Amino acid sequence: MFCYNVLVQKNGESNQCFGGRAEFMNKFYKVCIGIILVLVIIYLGSLVDFIFKPVLSLFNVLIIVPVLMAAFFYYLLRPLVDLLERHKLNRSLAILLIYAVIAVVITGFVWGVWPSLNTQVEALTQNAPNLFIALGKQLELLENNPFLSDLLPGDKSLFTQITEYLQQGFVFLSNYLTSLFSFFSNFALILFTFPIFLFYMLKEGSKFGQKIVSFLPKRFREEGTETMNDIDKAVSGFIIGRVLVNLALGVLMYVGFLIIGLPYALLLTIIAVIMNFIPFVGAILSSVPIVIIGLVESPSVAIWSLVVILVAQQIQDNLIGPYIFGKQLDIHPLMTIILVFAGGDLFGIIGIIVIIPVYMIIKIVVTRIYIRFFKEKWEEA
Repeated sequence: MFCYNVLVQKNGESNQCFGGRAEFMNKFYKVCIGIILVLVIIYLGSLVDFIFKPVLSLFNVLIIVPVLMAAFFYYLLRPLVDLLERHKLNRSLAILLIYAVIAVVITGFVWGVWPSLNTQVEALTQNAPNLFIALGKQLELLENNPFLSDLLPGDKSLFTQITEYLQQGFVFLSNYLTSLFSFFSNFALILFTFPIFLFYMLKEGSKFGQKIVSFLPKRFREEGTETMNDIDKAVSGFIIGRVLVNLALGVLMYVGFLIIGLPYALLLTIIAVIMNFIPFVGAILSSVPIVIIGLVESPSVAIWSLVVILVAQQIQDNLIGPYIFGKQLDIHPLMTIILVFAGGDLFGIIGIIVIIPVYMIIKIVVTRIYIRFFKEKWEEA
């Protein structure tokens, strides 16, 4: 009787084990079939991509780009909206008041700064052929300099070498300018949808993280709330810090350009500030036209313009940047370069701009998951 009970118990355990394995294999097969179907759908969709490209382009213009712009200005304007709300002003009225102030600032820019900037743009456009002629003459003078002629290889002239480098740089830059010009060509549509997204983000943005956390199981909601707070602080600090750092860089460069007498100082400074939103690559690309304009003026102005750029960058990287960012931007420079090029290859100019915040978000989430589910088990093992 005892042997019979043991056999029945063993058979029950083996059947239970077999049933568990069968259930696991069924789930595995279902997941595999689901993945295969998704890949087949993606492949079939790639065969008729001409149907989806206009839809995706319109989706980017009407949704993706305005949402990204709204998110950027949301973190810039949210502290001001919160401040006005703490002073007993209705949040919607506070947002509308800020919109009115921005409209006044834009009007002041159009009346005060734009005429001077527009004059420099027109002058630079009209003088472009003469600038290249003057650049050629300056390069010929440098090539005939005995000191430089000994340093340069004899098979190629200085003019030929610099022309080749400029051509490579312009080809590299034109790929991103094409995306940038297509962005501004749809600016009317973006300008229509962007303020609407921004308004609702400023009004309801604080509830967005709570809604995401509400989808988590109850035992994870506290950690989910902490994770969302960490993401919010990181992205907010990065965006506000980047704007402050670039504005400080622009002031330093503009003052330096005025001191050395660099032509088109305001235009070149604005280009440098905008390009500096692209980490590492933007600083290099923005330096090329500055040095070229300086070289057209004289070799000494070119050298001093390069000195101004280097000094301003060093002050930004070693004094202003660490003070504003602190330790929150804990990204290795090599990782930043890899992320920038990867974002550019995958998503163009938009990918270059957003890749660093996306990386920060992913890093926070992965770190939280590792601490919650794996760290203690691996340390015990």
